[in-house]
Amino acid sequence: MKSNFDKFPEVAVTGHACYSGWDNVVEEIQKAIQQPGKTTVVVAIECYHGVLAKEIIKHINQELQPALLLQSNAAFKDEQAIAAMVQPFVTDDPVFGYITSLELADYFDETRLQEMRTAVAGSSGVTVITGAGATIVAGQPDVLIYADMPRWEIQLRFRRDAVGNLGKTNKTDTFAYKYKHAYFVDWRVCDKHKKHIFSTIDYILDTTIEENPKLITAAALQDAMQQVVTRPFRVVPFFDPGPWGGQWLKEVCDLDRSAQNFAWGFDCVPEENSLMLRFQHEVVEVPSVNVVFFQPQALLGKQVYNAFGDEFPIRFDFLDTMEGGNLSLQVHPLKEYIREKFGMPYTQDESYYFLDAKDEAFVYLGLKESVEPAAMVAELESAQKGEAPFDAEKYVQKWQVRKHDHVSIPAGTVHCSGANTVVLEISATPYIFTFKLWDWGRMGLDGKPRPISLEHGKNVIQWDRTTNWTKDNIRSLVQPVAEGDGWREERTGLDEHSFIETRRHWFTKTVAHNTNGVVNVLNLIEGREAIVESPSNAFEPFVIHYAETFIVPAAVGEYTVRPHGESEGHQCATMKAYVRTEKLVDISIN
Repeated sequence: MKSNFDKFPEVAVTGHACYSGWDNVVEEIQKAIQQPGKTTVVVAIECYHGVLAKEIIKHINQELQPALLLQSNAAFKDEQAIAAMVQPFVTDDPVFGYITSLELADYFDETRLQEMRTAVAGSSGVTVITGAGATIVAGQPDVLIYADMPRWEIQLRFRRDAVGNLGKTNKTDTFAYKYKHAYFVDWRVCDKHKKHIFSTIDYILDTTIEENPKLITAAALQDAMQQVVTRPFRVVPFFDPGPWGGQWLKEVCDLDRSAQNFAWGFDCVPEENSLMLRFQHEVVEVPSVNVVFFQPQALLGKQVYNAFGDEFPIRFDFLDTMEGGNLSLQVHPLKEYIREKFGMPYTQDESYYFLDAKDEAFVYLGLKESVEPAAMVAELESAQKGEAPFDAEKYVQKWQVRKHDHVSIPAGTVHCSGANTVVLEISATPYIFTFKLWDWGRMGLDGKPRPISLEHGKNVIQWDRTTNWTKDNIRSLVQPVAEGDGWREERTGLDEHSFIETRRHWFTKTVAHNTNGVVNVLNLIEGREAIVESPSNAFEPFVIHYAETFIVPAAVGEYTVRPHGESEGHQCATMKAYVRTEKLVDISIN
């Protein structure tokens, strides 16, 4: 059956213009700097990490011809000093670092900064400052343009060695190192600065497509975000191959059939996804996390915002092993461990919802009875040295799974989804904190061994989570909740200690939902398409397709979901996740 999955969802925004292409972008900037009575104008083009400033400089210099053109990184500390400054947060761990406390101002050399500020003060005509920290150099620019960049595009640029880390010339370092550096340092620093200067920005510049930039006013973005949180919406998904990847996502999501595989599909990770905003005939791509930063209470709800701050606490993604291999045998850190070792305030409790599964598909979940910890760790260490493969079935319980099964995986539980399954992973957001214990002796797609985090893993394994405990506490948690004309609701998935609640609705007719002041995340897990509507016509009807994830902001309140189009008269199902407000006393991010 032909895929109807929308890979490039858009949010239509009314009432604003978009300037597309370098000629139109520079023309609009020229209009902005023509300020009556001013002969000296300072323009700051503040750049998020990963923006290719050289491309901006080339066009600004050619078409604007400023009297003075400066790059902010010329006032940075020496690269060696920056490396020493960030090392406590980057660390020597091959995968993990520590969430930084640094600010963008910390990257500047005070003497160089003062020299650059003196040059700006002494210049006449138009002065343009570009790069990360351009506003720190400019102070209070006459025109402030913010060049933003989604994290996923930055990762693509990492892979083709187009960018390095903030303040470094390390373009050719490994992807793993650059990503770790950015996750723990660069993106944290740039996000803090973005939030600090956001109210003073005049324009937003989108250079995700380098040859076709888009420019909108900051007022247009602010209005767009206000419109976004009044309706259901989707972020732009991205897909990635992996050593265990499968073939299911190719067909269901209409991906490149010639690709080796697709292992991951990130359909709701606002920190890394982007948001496509349509302004009439043009589409502007911005990081979807901007909505979290600048409309947090309307999006998350007051109680969730008070607990998590401007972080989106729920993640949905796909793990495709159909015709692929097992995931790595792994475990996630306990809350105390992740806070102490990595500076993260909460951990990755998660669940696996099986969207699809072949006969004899399985999941490793929990340990077998009477496992001797020292013996298991010794065999894992031996396997890591290449002495003998680790015998997972000797120590880890293997369970058969079927389509629509849902298992909970609280932090500290050893687990691994097997081959020939498609998992909708529903979890808390700290998504890189997976401690691999054993990876079946295989190489990564780069031909190199994938990092094993056994030293971390053995410190957090909960050895009492054995077969009987797993069966009673996290294996089959489906409980009927309610039913009505043409629908029934079930509680399913996460264990009682998680702050995420999951509810499955089966329906052939309209199902009434209410956010109750808390953000909802849903996926259409059964049926070709459904329609989301407002009982009060507060938003336009919103059509979703099979396997698509969508967000319903807390501010929406009442909404309904029913079969639509090809699915009318057929049974559909959604999986909904939201934060259990009664669990928020255990969360202390702010």
